[in-house]
Amino acid sequence: MPKSKKTIAIIGAGISGLSAAAYAAQAGNEVHVYEKHPQAGGRARQFTTENGYVFDMGPSWYWMADIINNFFQDFGYKASDFYELVSLNPQFEMVFDDGLLSIPESYQDLKKMFEQLEPGAADQLDAFMSAAKYKYEVGMQDFVNKPCYSWMEFASAKIVRSALKLDLLSNFRSYVSKYFTHPKLKTLMEFPVIFLGASPENIPALYSLMNYGGYALGTWYPMGGFYQLVLGMKKVAEKQGAIFHFNQNVEQIVAEKGVATGIVINGELKKFDAIIASSDYHHTETLLNSEFRNYDQKYWKSRTFAPSCLIYYLGFKQRIPNLKHHTLFFENDLDEHIKSIYQEKKWPEKPLFYTCCPSQTDPNVAPEGHENIFLLMPLATGIHDQENIREQYFQEMIQRLEKHTGVKDLLSNLNYKRSYCVNDFISDYNAYAGNAYGLANTLSQTAVLKPTIKNKHLSNLFYTGQLTVPGPGVPPSIISGKIVAKEVNKLKQKKA
Repeated sequence: MPKSKKTIAIIGAGISGLSAAAYAAQAGNEVHVYEKHPQAGGRARQFTTENGYVFDMGPSWYWMADIINNFFQDFGYKASDFYELVSLNPQFEMVFDDGLLSIPESYQDLKKMFEQLEPGAADQLDAFMSAAKYKYEVGMQDFVNKPCYSWMEFASAKIVRSALKLDLLSNFRSYVSKYFTHPKLKTLMEFPVIFLGASPENIPALYSLMNYGGYALGTWYPMGGFYQLVLGMKKVAEKQGAIFHFNQNVEQIVAEKGVATGIVINGELKKFDAIIASSDYHHTETLLNSEFRNYDQKYWKSRTFAPSCLIYYLGFKQRIPNLKHHTLFFENDLDEHIKSIYQEKKWPEKPLFYTCCPSQTDPNVAPEGHENIFLLMPLATGIHDQENIREQYFQEMIQRLEKHTGVKDLLSNLNYKRSYCVNDFISDYNAYAGNAYGLANTLSQTAVLKPTIKNKHLSNLFYTGQLTVPGPGVPPSIISGKIVAKEVNKLKQKKA
């Protein structure tokens, strides 16, 4: 074995863990991934029911396809080597109390829709997207690919020149209002940042890059479900030599003299030269003795978390008309729902919710003549989660779905139902306060101000995923794994 080759343990086979495994193994290391579940994917797992429904458990919006494809290209592949991507048209629909907005696949058609709602908005959309494209290209290539140990990492000539154009100090809501006045257009433009973890008033305008990454670059679907991305990433990691161990729950990280020496699984110590934790950051720290932790409980309680959510996986033994692949139910006030999540920390009185119906696009995720539906309602983290409360909101969402589709008594044809909420995120992922999307990307939790990717007391323990840089979402998690693998490789080079 070459002296430079290191044995690396990765805790968790979520998106960031898969990414870290692939890049760390590509560099010539011996990589072992330990996952508590029987399959890879973390929040992006998939399950199949006995009566033939296939449900993606988490991510369903395939945006920033170029960033995802960059991962495969780093290993000599394309995403299309592993799954078929379909462009959705419409990209999605928004249901308001007085009508619909259908977001077309074509950017020219999108401009026409804007102009119909607000004279002059087509030109404004061009201006908005031109600025958003710049932020996307600089932000997703230069800004987010930093380990974020120090602000000096952002002192490159390009980033300094770009600082004003990146709008780091402007808030997203004010920024959108500079371009559009129609309330539906403003809601449409604000929607993508909701899951970043705060009101648009508290999100940097930098994140207009998400509008470009979605509306301009398109909304896609991998046939077979989002889990095809997980399977593709796992295959890439295995081709580099990474070894996966499932049903393996890490119980402890052992450390001494400033070094993490190994992990304990089922009471057995397994020694490694370096450890990458793709598990929940807070939970990972509980696996360490207190003197080796980066942050205490007071720190975590002071953080602003992106939402948790209530999810229902539903199978219907009928086709449901007037339902698109993605539908956003925005009949109620956006700010009221946001206030319930981030300020009041309570169940919303007038909720918004999202419906994904992949069987509208993919016949293989439901039996013939049936429908596969996923309902999601954003919630505050740490909220009191009880089955009777879940059911109350389920009934409301079904009533609104019936109104939208024109189908009465949907429940008479329901033949699969499973709920998932705060308690499940805690049980399945050890998620702090039941968070679903990690830490909010507020200005005070951006870049260097996020939890650090490196343990401050142990030279060879690193963290990756949605609670550290660059933040929540599938593309950022892929980037996070790459960043951490590079840092571990530096350790190897220093000791070679």
